[in-house]
Amino acid sequence: MDRTRVYVVEDQPTLLKNLVKVLGTFEELEVVGTCQDGELAVEDIVQVRPQIVLLDLELPGLNGIQVTQRVKRRVSNVEILILTSFEDEQKVYEAIQAGASGYLVKRVGPEKIRSSIREVMEGGTVLEPIIAKRFWNYFHSLQAKPAGKPENPWGLTPAEFEVLRYVAKGLSNAEVGEVMTLERRTVRTHLSHIYRKMGVNSHVEAVVLALKAGVVDL
Repeated sequence: MDRTRVYVVEDQPTLLKNLVKVLGTFEELEVVGTCQDGELAVEDIVQVRPQIVLLDLELPGLNGIQVTQRVKRRVSNVEILILTSFEDEQKVYEAIQAGASGYLVKRVGPEKIRSSIREVMEGGTVLEPIIAKRFWNYFHSLQAKPAGKPENPWGLTPAEFEVLRYVAKGLSNAEVGEVMTLERRTVRTHLSHIYRKMGVNSHVEAVVLALKAGVVDL
């Protein structure tokens, strides 16, 4: 079985140790490196080339947003999942704008970490429901309200719109499937059609466009 190569950046030694221990209990995951400093992490990640990075926002050297920007510039195919202690939608927004694939609130359970890594590696975006709505509301507050009646310039089907609305609420692909009574692979198919029609590459970009057009309500 091919194992997912994971790199962990966390400046609290105890939490770093616990994260590595938790990840080591899952046979499909392999921790290929750790670091407690933002600047050093960038160079090490470029050398080690993990598939996904669990990245703390608050770091010495460079913060998580700066690390995300630099890593994505140099190794664009590395996925980045932000770890945060703060319900701070501005920082989360900045991290996702920098190229992160989502975020986890620190000290979530092992299975949530596992499912979130899987979600990101399957092309999804992890948005914790506890602050997802606040995050999108924050984004929406930065945008000018669209004039006139909302339109559907991308030709999305009703089912695709429904998937998009659930994604905006912070549901994972699996959770969308449960709510809509669809198989997980069917949800992925809908998302791939949404991305193609909207000309985007991620949940976040799709929701951002839909918010700008005024076709998604939070």
